[in-house]
Amino acid sequence: MITVLAVHFAVAAVAPFLFRAWGRNAFYALAAVPAASFAWLLFQHGAVYSDAGAVSEVFPWIPGLDLEFAFRLDPLAWVMSLLVLGVGALVLVYCARYFSPKDQDLGGFGAQFLAFAGVMFGLVIADDLLLLFIFWELTTILSYLLIGFARTRLAARRSALQALMVTTAGGLAMLVGLIMLGHSAGTYRISAILAQAPTLISGPTGAIVAAAVVLILVGAISKSALVPFHFWLPGAMAAPTPVSAYLHAAAMVKAGIYLVARLAPGFSDTAYWQVIVLGLGLATMLVGGYRALRQTDIKLILAYGTVSQLGFLTMVVGLGTPDAALAGLAMLLAHGLFKATLFLVVGIIDHQSGTRDIRQLSGVFQSSRALGIVAGIGAASMAGVPLLAGFVAKESVLEAFVHHASDGEAWSMVVLVGIVLGSILTFAYSARFMWGAFAVKPGIERTTFKAVKPSFLAAPAFLSLLSVVCGLWPAPVDVWVQPYAALFASTARDAGTPAEQAGHLALWHGFTPALGLTALTFALGLAMYFGRNLVARAQSFVPGWIDGDRIYQLTIGALDDTAVWITGRTQRGSLYFYLAVILSMAFALPLTAMVLAGKPLPENLYFIDPYSPLQPVVGAGIVIGALAAVKANKRFLAVLMVSVTGYGIALMFALQGAPDLALTQMLVETIILVAFVLAMRSLPAELRDRTGGKYRVIRVIIGAAFGVTMVFAAIHAMGARVAVPVSLEFPRLAYEGGGGLNIVNVTLVDIRAWDTFGEISVLALAATGVASLIFVRGRGDRIRLSETIAEGSVGRQVAVDPGSREAAALAISRKFAASARDAWIVAGRTLAPERRSIIFEVVTRLIFHSLIIFSLYLLLAGHNLPGGGFAGGLTAGLALAIRYLAGGRFELREATPVGAGTLLGIGLATAAASGVVPLLLGGQVFQTAIIELWLPVFGDIKFVTSTIFDIGVYIVVIGLVLDVLRSLGSEIDEHFEEQRTAPAEDQPSDDQPSDAAPAAAQMQEPVGVPAETAAKGQG
Repeated sequence: MITVLAVHFAVAAVAPFLFRAWGRNAFYALAAVPAASFAWLLFQHGAVYSDAGAVSEVFPWIPGLDLEFAFRLDPLAWVMSLLVLGVGALVLVYCARYFSPKDQDLGGFGAQFLAFAGVMFGLVIADDLLLLFIFWELTTILSYLLIGFARTRLAARRSALQALMVTTAGGLAMLVGLIMLGHSAGTYRISAILAQAPTLISGPTGAIVAAAVVLILVGAISKSALVPFHFWLPGAMAAPTPVSAYLHAAAMVKAGIYLVARLAPGFSDTAYWQVIVLGLGLATMLVGGYRALRQTDIKLILAYGTVSQLGFLTMVVGLGTPDAALAGLAMLLAHGLFKATLFLVVGIIDHQSGTRDIRQLSGVFQSSRALGIVAGIGAASMAGVPLLAGFVAKESVLEAFVHHASDGEAWSMVVLVGIVLGSILTFAYSARFMWGAFAVKPGIERTTFKAVKPSFLAAPAFLSLLSVVCGLWPAPVDVWVQPYAALFASTARDAGTPAEQAGHLALWHGFTPALGLTALTFALGLAMYFGRNLVARAQSFVPGWIDGDRIYQLTIGALDDTAVWITGRTQRGSLYFYLAVILSMAFALPLTAMVLAGKPLPENLYFIDPYSPLQPVVGAGIVIGALAAVKANKRFLAVLMVSVTGYGIALMFALQGAPDLALTQMLVETIILVAFVLAMRSLPAELRDRTGGKYRVIRVIIGAAFGVTMVFAAIHAMGARVAVPVSLEFPRLAYEGGGGLNIVNVTLVDIRAWDTFGEISVLALAATGVASLIFVRGRGDRIRLSETIAEGSVGRQVAVDPGSREAAALAISRKFAASARDAWIVAGRTLAPERRSIIFEVVTRLIFHSLIIFSLYLLLAGHNLPGGGFAGGLTAGLALAIRYLAGGRFELREATPVGAGTLLGIGLATAAASGVVPLLLGGQVFQTAIIELWLPVFGDIKFVTSTIFDIGVYIVVIGLVLDVLRSLGSEIDEHFEEQRTAPAEDQPSDDQPSDAAPAAAQMQEPVGVPAETAAKGQG
């Protein structure tokens, strides 16, 4: 089973390349995947229907969280898989002739469709609640993409978003129910939960289980478009017709029906099951049938017909009796066959005539009798005409509900009457479909209809043939569904009630009440068809506002208006207001909790460490720095004072015996200081518009209250500990499991590797966010083209844009270099004289390489000594910052041949690889291996593979710092230069020099290369 899923996803991944090579014929290659899977499924029949009753596969995923890939192929999943894979293969074959060779993005469409089929197969075989939910949501995402395939059409985008919102909302409710059910059962394995269902319902968790089942049903009815969520499915008709055919016949909407069928053997006796399943199912059947009779688009007739049939199916599979279960699965298969047939026929009509409007279609049957016959078989099966699969299944359904109504309850009789009314509407809209699509209509010009090629008609013709075969010979289907129906009989025996056995599927059961109801259905259905004008006039009296889609739009509009109102009163653009709200809640809630708890402060409390006499001195410095930051009237002074508090905290860490934390805090504080100073160049030097008067008092109160509350919250938290701290085990775990003596670093790269991987991912996202706010055309990693700039007799390859200002500046700066063969910090000569510092350049030459080597030392030594990838990356970043400050933005480009985005990607990939490789070798994700070996010269080496993860952290941090330097440094420098050179560029001089000199002359003001100096250098 896992192989089938893997093949679907693997071929979907390469589908765009297949379409690029073969065009639309690549659909045949994609169709081979579900077709081969269908063949494999047939070979599993013996194992599925053996005494074992199922085929299972389980693969551990995250054992600590009891997450696993658990798959189970039982009779219900096997029957559903027949539909999913078989119809999927035929629809893909149909796509090869439905789409034009000129259609765009067929590769993406084919990939999404094949992945959709794989996800549906995964959903029906999933034996874990959380795994089922993952596949459930994947169907939502893929259906959103497929429905919105025509991205340029507003209707397609709107319908796709509507389907996404409705089904996602139901899915979230369902997730809560799944978690409640799994927690109550003590397992998330579906087969195990169903086995203990009677105990769960009658036990102490019965109320919780009933609530969980209701929430799960909310997800099912939203996915299967039952009232009140029925409106999204007709809107999804904006999708291409093959998508509609698969969506309605075998995927997406059938997921909700499958979920009801899966849970029914165990939970159909819960408190609200029958009310929801039968009540909403009946309402949906009647509403869908009524709406189908109002449509003039043949595709919408079928869409509302599907809504009606979904309500019908929900009632049958959810009734909870053996004969209803038998009839329900039979009806599920029959519906898949005739609905796929009819939608594919609609696609052909639309493709060959250019319209689906019954007011324009006329004489299509005369133009294509084969197509009319295929459609007639599908419509007749949908109406329940004898000799077809739909008739056999519907007779069994009516028999089940007649038997259910025989108990004499009024509700059971109401349900039976409702089903008969719904069946009458089904017959009427089936006849309306055939008349609207194929009949000759008086007063309407005959529709121009191109001949249908056999390859185009093959898929619907084969499906209609199956409807005939399953109607005349229902025995195989009966064998397939009997084991599922037997589950309800065994449930009844377990509950101590008489076991009711299911009947059998047959073409003829004799003269039964069900047959009489069928005859009544035909008679009244024909009457509605022939009296369609009278029916239309009656429907015209129904107010237009009674429409699910309109109610949805009004609801969304009201939510938008409410959101705008709330946003206008909360998002006021005032930083003071935001901080006041956040900090007020941050101290009010903990303070209230501590007061209500009424617990005393812990004993042996002291405010100054007696073994650290420098602690009060450092503390006083932190307080002075904080107060000075508040009182500062200039931005730079305020930031500097904030850094004083940061460096003071680093010193406090060092005094308390935490050198790793102290080192990291110091490096972080330094990088932040550099970033702030660079960013402040675009801001006024002075702090203006300060809050004064009563607001200043409020700010002081809020700030002081927050600080005091956090102090006492920390004291209470330390005093509330009753268990042994988990950190006491860290030294042993770090050495024995992580192979290192540095507890902090081993914790980050081994014990808490998942957390650290998430954190470096956030760093990459933050760097991308900063870059996207600053850069307009790209990240600024490299200049676009490459050209060799002559340096005397030596040529050097530099990534520059020929003729650009950058090329001219670098060319001139290299002419002044002491050594053309080995120029270093040459870009410093492009700085304006007032910005250059020879001392700083000399110091940079002395310490840059040392800092890089020291950063590598911190990286490699961090497993046993203070340091690690984070500290090492920050140190290397500081080295790049020094290089930038010494030589400007051109020097930064010279110092970093690899772009920031590339570094971030390499770092994340390295960290991810260190987690995936152990899994491929049979271990766990991010599992560490300790390798001890002896090497010449180096001697005994103890290498821990988590160092590779640390290298990834190191590279990511360098990429982050580089992105900040290029965003807040280089890019802002370039903006300043453009602003200062704009007037000169607008008024060019008559005697302006040519070639590279013009660019250098334009740059002489911002970059500080005076014209006379340039002339001397050239002379």
